[in-house]
Amino acid sequence: MNKVQEQLETPALLLDKLQLLNNIDNIANMASTYGVDYRPHIKTHKSKDIASLQINSGAIGLTAAKVGEAEMLVEAGFKDVLIAYPISHPLKIKRIQKLREQARIVVAVDSFEQASRLNQAMEAEDPLEVWIKVNSGLNRCGVEPREEVLELAADIGNMSGLSLTGLLTHAGHAYGAGSISEVKQIAKQEVTSITESAQLCEDNGIPIKHRSVGSTPTFQFYENMEEITEIRPGNAVFFDMVQVGLGAAAKEQCALTVKASVVTAKHNRIVIDAGSKTLALDKGAHGNDSIQGHGYIMEHPNLVIGSLSEEHGIIPVAGDEGIQVGDVLTIIPNHACVVANLFDNYLLHQQDEVLDTWEVTARGRKKITEQRDAKH
Repeated sequence: MNKVQEQLETPALLLDKLQLLNNIDNIANMASTYGVDYRPHIKTHKSKDIASLQINSGAIGLTAAKVGEAEMLVEAGFKDVLIAYPISHPLKIKRIQKLREQARIVVAVDSFEQASRLNQAMEAEDPLEVWIKVNSGLNRCGVEPREEVLELAADIGNMSGLSLTGLLTHAGHAYGAGSISEVKQIAKQEVTSITESAQLCEDNGIPIKHRSVGSTPTFQFYENMEEITEIRPGNAVFFDMVQVGLGAAAKEQCALTVKASVVTAKHNRIVIDAGSKTLALDKGAHGNDSIQGHGYIMEHPNLVIGSLSEEHGIIPVAGDEGIQVGDVLTIIPNHACVVANLFDNYLLHQQDEVLDTWEVTARGRKKITEQRDAKH
């Protein structure tokens, strides 16, 4: 048993410090190559410690998916946060108003109705900075490129409580790509959806200062970035088996792993203490079918975690694999973002030694803050 395994109880979430730093540097270097800024999405790691590393590496600000994540960042002292989600609930808007007292907060908008709700709340304050969310093909949130962007931009221009300063998009449908060539085509569409929409706005007298794109599968394959101002990859801080399956990363680049112990070893199955509450059930988002099982076992790459119950992972075997009760396995998760959200802490390690424990700081923030605000 190595030093790391001697210092932990399983299941445990491990974070390789050197690979983490390499991944952060890779994002910064790609941004520099493009000649743009970078504003990483923290929904992957939810950690103030990792956010600090990203700012120290040159990030101009941070992106959050939830108001609770933004609250964590502002409480930790970060001063520039984009909430890349169309916020409209009155309690969430009140929380945003409080955050604006301490930091620059930008909120994504994707409809007249949502913008109107924000505007009504902000009319008595300094205008809230908003960016229009553009649908570049994911077909989730976002208005359609060009004409619909222009229409919403014109509407926002008549709202005294809002200030439109940018456009953003997320090409999450790249996770369903079947090849790198398809990922590259999606990356091209992602950029075009923003540049053409921004140009149409400016041709109609509406300036668009910020032009933001962001997706881990696509961020390494952008072209014609002259009219883009920033990138926002999130998962690239860790990478995972979904990215490996897409060809966007190698297993060696995956900084996040789960340690799990063998609790049962039978002739036809191995059972580990990592189930769906540890590894999650995600086998690839948006239609990608490159994933086998529920994580990659580094010590036994020929074996597959075939099924999960809440606390058990089942690995079918055909015979003696030399695995015994008490053995510890290292698993690269399928989807690092959801796995990180299932743990309270990361165990930061380097060269076979645990260096520190870092909190998954924003985990559970949504429930806690909303209940607190409801009482007041």
